[in-house]
Amino acid sequence: MGQVISFIVVGLFVGILARFFYPGPVPMGMIATILLGIAGSFVGGFLARLVSEGSPTPLQPAGIIGSVIGGIVLIFLVGLL
Repeated sequence: MGQVISFIVVGLFVGILARFFYPGPVPMGMIATILLGIAGSFVGGFLARLVSEGSPTPLQPAGIIGSVIGGIVLIFLVGLL
């Protein structure tokens, strides 16, 4: 149960940072912001593994900076749709 709460708290923090650093308005609620932060963590981990040495592994969480970058990438991709 503690891990779920930490995923939610970190997801909210990362989602807020990604929305803050993304240029332009990002209309979404709190739940969408949490999901953005959690998904951004996995996208950031995947992108980090692509540019680092070694074979990329599927979906691996990233640090805060990588998570925010992954969140920004997700906002951009959703904006294209």
